[in-house]
Amino acid sequence: MEQERECHLYLVSPPQIILPEFTEQVKAAFDGGHVGSFQLRLKGASDSDILRAAEAIIPICHQHGAAFIMNDSPELAVRAGADGVHIGQDDGSVAAARKVVGKDRVIGVSCHDSRHMAMDAGEEGADYVAFGAFYPTKSKSAEALARYGVPTPDILEWWQTFIVLPCVAIGGITPENCGALVSAGADFIAAITAVWSHTQGPKAAVKAFNEAIGKAL
Repeated sequence: MEQERECHLYLVSPPQIILPEFTEQVKAAFDGGHVGSFQLRLKGASDSDILRAAEAIIPICHQHGAAFIMNDSPELAVRAGADGVHIGQDDGSVAAARKVVGKDRVIGVSCHDSRHMAMDAGEEGADYVAFGAFYPTKSKSAEALARYGVPTPDILEWWQTFIVLPCVAIGGITPENCGALVSAGADFIAAITAVWSHTQGPKAAVKAFNEAIGKAL
């Protein structure tokens, strides 16, 4: 009997946050429904500020059974007690990250629109790969999109058909447009702006995402 597919919401923080206000937003998001993972992705923040944010958010994630992932830095992931780290193509190799985080932490890799990058990441020992940006997004510059390309849902279909490793879809995803990516084979739907800038707040956003994911499955 074929196992029923699952798809989970993967929250990513805004690039800048203010504590303790953001901690309350995170609590509200988890009150909206199931969240599989949370990634702390702060840009331009000091290590001490990142660690302070992690200290506040990790207990919330673990209380709700969600993994806490640190962006970019394997070293900070270890110092924070994170469940894993997410690295980009310019953040070093999976092997180098593995030496730092050990065998028990998760490593995710941004693979953009590249099947080759994704397969390489899997062969190097990544625990998941991320494809995107699928839709227009503020989190990726025009230069980055031009450099790495814009994927279409067929890359998720191909990955789901041939590869066991979980895949994440990211980039401009909303409750209204996530269905095609879920149906195509995304194991996780990553969201940033659609959650934290939702007109009715993060709780309503997470609820809407869960409803849309459930409908697409």
